[in-house]
Amino acid sequence: MRLMNVLPFSLAAVLAAQTVLTPAAKKPAAPPAKPATKAAKAAPKVNTLEAKFAKDTLSTVLDTVNASWFGQPYQHINAVQMQGSVRAVLSASAVNAKIAADTGGLVKGGATKAGNANVNIKTTYFANGDFKTDFSGDLGNGIWTRIGNKGFLYSKELNAYTTRVDPGPAEAPVSYMGWFREVIIDIRKVYAESGAFKATLGKEETSGGETLQTLTFDAPTGAYDPKKREQNLADTLGFWKRGRMDLTFEKTSKLPRRLSYVNEANGIRTGFDFHYSKGKLQSIDISNHSKGFDGPGGLRISYDANGLMKTVAGELNSQQRKIAFDLSLNWMKDLKSSQVAALPPAGAKKMGGDEQETLMLVGVAGNVMDLQRAGWNIMAPKVSTSARGK
Repeated sequence: MRLMNVLPFSLAAVLAAQTVLTPAAKKPAAPPAKPATKAAKAAPKVNTLEAKFAKDTLSTVLDTVNASWFGQPYQHINAVQMQGSVRAVLSASAVNAKIAADTGGLVKGGATKAGNANVNIKTTYFANGDFKTDFSGDLGNGIWTRIGNKGFLYSKELNAYTTRVDPGPAEAPVSYMGWFREVIIDIRKVYAESGAFKATLGKEETSGGETLQTLTFDAPTGAYDPKKREQNLADTLGFWKRGRMDLTFEKTSKLPRRLSYVNEANGIRTGFDFHYSKGKLQSIDISNHSKGFDGPGGLRISYDANGLMKTVAGELNSQQRKIAFDLSLNWMKDLKSSQVAALPPAGAKKMGGDEQETLMLVGVAGNVMDLQRAGWNIMAPKVSTSARGK
């Protein structure tokens, strides 16, 4: 799975009716129909010329994004080293609310301190999908790697590893210019080429001497269900393929200026404002009104002398939660996957994937039991008594 395919905004899809522009041929007269008690409600017409123009314009905007945000500087780059940290903070009131929710309101939480989770990562990721990641922090310590179709996930706490990893992509790009282009192509297929959208033109406006145009893509979802706690993986990762997107771009440069995305079923309602310097994206201001995470956020990017992204840092805030990350990026040419290949540490025990997952859950359950002994009435995860390995 490509990380950037799961974007924080949607390029969604739903079937749109087609309007026939040429008159239909005459048919033999049919027998008179019986009088209807109620007139049938006419289906709303779709302006296919407007929809085509909106989709073609979106394709042009996406091409501009590819060239301006990514493009030529990444032509000969086949790998990137990323290093930094991800931090999540949950307030004491949010912890107490979680305890109450997990116990059906029967137990009131007594937490007085915020919960924190810090993860440090050092990873080398290739355009072809090979990778090696070292991770440490509150969620555990270990190594995760895949070269070709072979790899392993090692847990330091268990001193164990599994060689069951997901295979790499069948057709992988050789450079990051191709990698970013494939991301853009995936978005275009969903929004501009699938014929699954109701695409319309929004208003024109003038701001700072620039003429702006808005495109609207609407793929309605169901209503938000506050009782729903689970959904299948495809719906989770593909949430951006449905919903409503309003994209405002500058008509001369074709660069995006604003984007709002709403997915009612997933409780997502987010806005983005894009800021540039000499055509390069510098920052994104985020206005988030999603269920359970209402607050501001942002993303900041810096570049090296060659126009390559050097640092990416961001955060998302709400009254009770905060997520922040800060990553440095080092892009490389002609790096070979064999140069980062690794083996599990000597003495580590090999396990089946399910067996290792079960033991990791046991470890989590043990940590929860420690919290219970400390007075936190929070439910531990259910762990199966049997584990099968491959």
